[in-house]
Amino acid sequence: MSADPTARTSRSGSSSDGGRGSGSSVRGTRFTETMVGTLRLDGEGHDRPVRLDLTVSADRVLRLLGTTHARATGRIRVAGWADDPGARGELEISPLTRRRIRYRIAFTVDGRQLTLDGWKSVTPRRPVASMTVLPYTVFEDAVQIGTGTLRFPLTTQLLPFLTSFRFPRREDPAVLLAPRWRGERGRTEVWYTTITDPHTGSGLWLHHELVAPADGSEPYAHGWAAVFPQDGPVRHARFGPARWTDAKSGFSADGVTVRPGRLTGSAADGALRWDLTERPMAGPLFTFPRWSWNRSLLPAAQMLPAARAGYDGTFRYDGTTLTLSTAPGASARIYGHGNARRWAWLHADLGAGDVLEIVAAVSMRPGLRRLPPLVFLRLRHNGRRWPRRPERSAVGWAGAGRFRARIGLPTWEVTGRAGLRRIRVEVTQPADRTLALDYTDPDGRQATCRNSERADVHVLLERWWFGGWRPEAEWTLDGTAHAEVGTR
Repeated sequence: MSADPTARTSRSGSSSDGGRGSGSSVRGTRFTETMVGTLRLDGEGHDRPVRLDLTVSADRVLRLLGTTHARATGRIRVAGWADDPGARGELEISPLTRRRIRYRIAFTVDGRQLTLDGWKSVTPRRPVASMTVLPYTVFEDAVQIGTGTLRFPLTTQLLPFLTSFRFPRREDPAVLLAPRWRGERGRTEVWYTTITDPHTGSGLWLHHELVAPADGSEPYAHGWAAVFPQDGPVRHARFGPARWTDAKSGFSADGVTVRPGRLTGSAADGALRWDLTERPMAGPLFTFPRWSWNRSLLPAAQMLPAARAGYDGTFRYDGTTLTLSTAPGASARIYGHGNARRWAWLHADLGAGDVLEIVAAVSMRPGLRRLPPLVFLRLRHNGRRWPRRPERSAVGWAGAGRFRARIGLPTWEVTGRAGLRRIRVEVTQPADRTLALDYTDPDGRQATCRNSERADVHVLLERWWFGGWRPEAEWTLDGTAHAEVGTR
């Protein structure tokens, strides 16, 4: 993963796509909801207090006269029994058509996979009361293990619930997978996916790349797959190079495909093989300015068609089969002239719908090679993006200094301030969890990346409050962050 954000580019083809890649956009819906109540486990004679905090997002504006399907992420806490900040599931919101709002939330307790299943039965005679009470059942492997009731506390949660509603513009992730290359020389286009298997702790990396050499020779496609087991050495294999197939909807070469909602392929004569489905669980995230991707006005850009996604399917290697079920991860895109002189990249799923993406790079252009890395940082926290504009972390203004990166191994760091917030991100890539691979630019020059899909990260977000910096949020990920450092 890398692109030089400040390399020189021609304008040929920059407007010919007419904004292709921006995708058709519609308004979605996002809100937060908190419910409290009790759970009685089978065999116990007492109720346990429960709290459920959810962030709900739908791909369209809620329809009172229809049915809206939505995704939910959040945290479930059961006193003395469960505390899972990575709970996720789905809602069926049909208050008038079916007179119900159904919740199906998956969570874990000591490695056990459980499901909370219930619905609010909406009745015309008692609309408010019926829409605030959720009877539910907890299942393990389709076997009931407990029942309970959750209630929406109107006195304390109604105002936060109403003010949490947002109607963001939602773009079709499938359109954002379409190739951007239009036959120009000296271009690199990348589709890459990183995943964490929550059951085994393994990390996965699928890298798909199109290279159009600067000398005008035949473009080619290649890539690799890698698995980072929790116990054992990193395993990887390459596929290609192969003739580029102009797939309108994604990547296709040497039997490896990237399609909307699907990734399939193999490497090393089938020693590594994968068949995965991808379900977007959040909207796109533009690490670089949105216009730089939509209009190709900059020489390089990186973005995520979906900032978070869930993956199901299988990944096989050396006789081992990983079976993924709603494994968290993301797919990203790069289009540019090649790799930077030095770079660092981070993708961190922080839980509860929060995600952090960082690209820091030193340009290959003469005169800029000695400058500090240019940082693009995007934090999606509580449904909002910070900094508000991606340019702000790169250039800084209004008294806020530019974000800074100290790139090295095994630890690298990014710090910065925008508005009333500041952030410190420390990433550690242990040597035994890091894979070194060679990259080739369109002009034939070489670079080396050192990638870890089991990196550690510590993030501290602070806010200026009453004359001092106060902690606003803090995250620590142990072996579930995806990171890379590249050098020449």
